[in-house]
Amino acid sequence: MEETKYMNPYLAGVLLGLLLIATIYITGRGLGASGAIKSYAVTVVEKVAPTHAENTKFYKEYGKEHAGGSPLMNWLVFEVTGVLIGAFLSGLISNRLDFKFEKGPHSTTKMRVVGALVGGLLWGIGSQLGRGCTSGAALSGMAVMSTGGIITMFSIFAGAYAFAYFFRKFWI
Repeated sequence: MEETKYMNPYLAGVLLGLLLIATIYITGRGLGASGAIKSYAVTVVEKVAPTHAENTKFYKEYGKEHAGGSPLMNWLVFEVTGVLIGAFLSGLISNRLDFKFEKGPHSTTKMRVVGALVGGLLWGIGSQLGRGCTSGAALSGMAVMSTGGIITMFSIFAGAYAFAYFFRKFWI
């Protein structure tokens, strides 16, 4: 299969910035994804264990945010759904739609899957403790010159460089 090139990262950055400005203008909020995951989780708990949801403070309070509606009727859910559809269409258009595990020569598929699952779990926990994911806290925060957003972005890059030293042997 012939591999096509990725989009120019500078162009992608400009387009992401324009999307962020449009999102802030249209919705009054920036981008983010962790709130959508919470909406999905609350909906599942309400369907699977309705008594638990009715008797738990978190679920009662979260349900109040959606006056008379479902937690799925949240703009973040539509955003994440759009991102998934857009990613699929992008892969389809650029001929990159393939199911494969990309890994370095010194790692196994099992290591890659376990690493992705552990990383996803840590991302989920961190996004709830940090009151937002990287998109919401760092990207949108920096767009409005939030001190917390700037600190978050510096911390993300510092952490990535620190951990890269220990994990680079799997990729070279």
